[in-house]
Amino acid sequence: MASHRRPKQPSRTRVTVMTATAAAAVALTSQSAQAAPSKPSLDEVKAKVDKLYEDAEAATEKYNGAKEKQEKLNKDISNLQDSVARGQGELNDLRDGLGSMATAQYRNGGVDPSIQLFLSSDPDDYLDKASTLDQLSTKQSEALDKIQGKQRTLEQKREEARTKLDDLSETRKELGSKKKKIQGKLSDARDLLNTLTAEQRAEMQADEARANRAASDRVDLGSGVPASQRASAALSAAQGKIGSPYVWGATGPSSFDCSGLTSWAYAQAGVSLPRTSQSQASAGAQIGRSALQPGDLVLFYGDLHHIGLYAGNGQILHAPKPGANVRYESINNMPFMYGVRVG
Repeated sequence: MASHRRPKQPSRTRVTVMTATAAAAVALTSQSAQAAPSKPSLDEVKAKVDKLYEDAEAATEKYNGAKEKQEKLNKDISNLQDSVARGQGELNDLRDGLGSMATAQYRNGGVDPSIQLFLSSDPDDYLDKASTLDQLSTKQSEALDKIQGKQRTLEQKREEARTKLDDLSETRKELGSKKKKIQGKLSDARDLLNTLTAEQRAEMQADEARANRAASDRVDLGSGVPASQRASAALSAAQGKIGSPYVWGATGPSSFDCSGLTSWAYAQAGVSLPRTSQSQASAGAQIGRSALQPGDLVLFYGDLHHIGLYAGNGQILHAPKPGANVRYESINNMPFMYGVRVG
């Protein structure tokens, strides 16, 4: 006779355990999916790295400005300290002279003048001496005026030196802060690059090598006439540095940042430019893109943190970014602001 016994149902405890295990498996699978996001593509990494380099360059120009200010403050303070030292010497000489006059006056002023005249065997000689003492008193008064004036001048210079020393201290702090910011941006860029595979890094290096090779004499610069003889000399000097590496804060002759290259190039032409791109933007007459001639300065980005030299035929010569060399590039590679023709 067939058995009609119902199959044994799993216990409530067993069902609960199985359900919990399944739920945990689903949760782990979900967490794993969240913990392993898709790896950024090479183009995405390049875009982020380029933005970090751009931020680092903007900070570099601010660093350059603070460093230029520091150098000027050091020079001003040194000149003030020399001036104070010389002034103190002059003041000491004036005081010594006043002391000599006071001593002479004391020696001749111990007896009442009327008695001296009465007792004098030679009244005429006495009167001559009295006149001399009067003149001495006038000189003494003049010397006192000079001493007081010199003291005021010295105190003003000392106060100016103290103010500049305080300013120098703040500038040094500012330099440290900006240097830290630059290094942080460059460190972030390196970290991003380290996420790439060996194959991706090789591809990026090949792209950069191709860009550097493009900065050769084979680039078609057209037949534009330089803006001036000095502009021509500056461009020629910069062309002699093609292939030199970009280094932040560098002003040549073996490595450069963007404004370091332009200031160095114009210095070879006998023209002194300010240190930063923002300052160089005011070093001459502003011109539009259609008016550019070889040797003109070219400014990029809204805050003017990048600068190069116009080379002709839509090409600029510049120090681009960390990891790149001085080279030609299309003017269209960055947001153009305006050109500057150095007078």
